[in-house]
Amino acid sequence: MRSLWSTDDQWELVLPVLLALLLSSAIGIEREAGAKSAGLRTHALVGIGAAVFTLVSKYGFSDLLGLDHVALDPSRIAAQIVSGIGFVGGGLIFVRRNAVRGLTTAVTIWLTAAVGMACGAGLPVLAVATTLGHFVVTRGLPPLARLVARNRREPPTLRLSYTDGRGVLREVLTTCTGRGWLVRHVEVHRETVTDEGQRVAAVTLLLDGRGDLTDLAAELAELPGVQRTSTGRDDPLDE
Repeated sequence: MRSLWSTDDQWELVLPVLLALLLSSAIGIEREAGAKSAGLRTHALVGIGAAVFTLVSKYGFSDLLGLDHVALDPSRIAAQIVSGIGFVGGGLIFVRRNAVRGLTTAVTIWLTAAVGMACGAGLPVLAVATTLGHFVVTRGLPPLARLVARNRREPPTLRLSYTDGRGVLREVLTTCTGRGWLVRHVEVHRETVTDEGQRVAAVTLLLDGRGDLTDLAAELAELPGVQRTSTGRDDPLDE
């Protein structure tokens, strides 16, 4: 009668799981301290689960290798962790007012799974180094990012004048967001009345995004009701 156990060294397999618990808990504590949507328990469970799946993939079917016509790929289950963890991470990302939230937390979940897989694969040095790398990025880089932000160039600015009362501004904002720009602030400068009795408003849009601002200004200039467009705060709109 064949043994029901795949290997006789099961107690030794617990050590990688414990290491995964320790490292993933450390990552989870850092996320918990930051009041993120995924905290200590989530990261600890992801790390343990990834380690166990990797161990099962690596050792769980070793008793079948002695059978004829049986060939196993020890990476087949581990490979599914990478894609499967995406469902967990995807649930942490949401968009509010054209701003993406939860992306860093989702990536941290993905990294925690990698740490657990490294533990399960018998690569403790790689697992510890990856965990340390997480702390370098999450705790060391934000001050650098703030320093860069303070020295960042002026945000993309677009000025335009348009005929008021026809929904032109709404169409302008829709076009901007549709082209991947985030409108951070709308500043109204003045509103005048032409000799024909039309009200003309002049506004400045503070944008955020990447793209050709000149092309966006040219596209907005073609909208019905838009009279003039220019880029930059200091570009006058006066005739």
